[in-house]
Amino acid sequence: MKKEVDIVALGELLIDFTEAGRGQEGMKLFEQNPGGAPSNLLTVASHMGYKTAFIGKVGSDMHGKFLKKTLKDEGIDVRAVIEDDNYFTTLAFVEIEDSGERHFSFSRKPGADTMLLPEELDKELLRNCSIFHFGSLSLTNDPSKTATLEAIKLAKEAKALISYDPNYRASLWESEKSAIEEMKKGIFYADVMKVSDEESLLLTGCKTYEDAADKILEMGVKLVAITLGKDGVLIARKDQKEIVKGFLVSAVDTTGAGDSFWGGFLSNLLSCEKEVDGAYEKESDCSFGKVIDEFEWEDLKKCATMGNAVAALCVQKRGGIPSIPEKNDVLKFLQKNC
Repeated sequence: MKKEVDIVALGELLIDFTEAGRGQEGMKLFEQNPGGAPSNLLTVASHMGYKTAFIGKVGSDMHGKFLKKTLKDEGIDVRAVIEDDNYFTTLAFVEIEDSGERHFSFSRKPGADTMLLPEELDKELLRNCSIFHFGSLSLTNDPSKTATLEAIKLAKEAKALISYDPNYRASLWESEKSAIEEMKKGIFYADVMKVSDEESLLLTGCKTYEDAADKILEMGVKLVAITLGKDGVLIARKDQKEIVKGFLVSAVDTTGAGDSFWGGFLSNLLSCEKEVDGAYEKESDCSFGKVIDEFEWEDLKKCATMGNAVAALCVQKRGGIPSIPEKNDVLKFLQKNC
């Protein structure tokens, strides 16, 4: 059954103050870039032509208003983005190495994103989306943790595909041990999951990415994608595993790379779902998540290739949302490089 919105995401909506050279006195300059992993993902899907919506909270301050306007300008539904007078919008300061890798420092004590209440959830949105996506940053503190779990429950009851990206940020957790425990809980709710190479080993205790993929699948996930940086991505489902090679580009800033990959992957998955779903129209108990096993493996590889292409274009610019390419640019890149 056709849903009102293709992808709904819940989580952090914040400002990435990204390094941008030095001033006349030699001091570092920082750009105000809109970001947050869930919103980065939604921006990709929106650019690809899908209906998207964000659920979350920002402060009623200059940054929160800027973020809400940015999402609206990107075509993302902001009806469920709450402005709160009592809390400040979360800020992240991003230090960039020559390789494009980043180091984060957060101002979040508490940030508005962690103060989303369960009763503030837009239940209609959650009941009317094809995919519901969440990460772990909303699981670090209550009340957003409880709100996230309630949102997952509502979306799952409505037969949405549940997507999860742990997106580990060490400084936001009390300890590595508590982070692992809480992030692992999210896996049991997910139908599909994106995880970085380092995160996959951290969460499973495995020595290889292949073993990590098996461990995650054993926990109930139907499809897992382990991003491998410039080497591409390992996708795995049941007894099938394969590395889909990435594209060699010069990285300026890797902020949003994983989010862009997963946004591209899920967008392509939506187009495949329409074909598969036709065979299940009369099965009232069927959900998107239940038919993941029915997708052709070659189609899943195409989803990964699309994700790799979006990520390759993303890392060539600074920031999260500002670096996300338009659909035509992605298609041209694929045509040139495939």
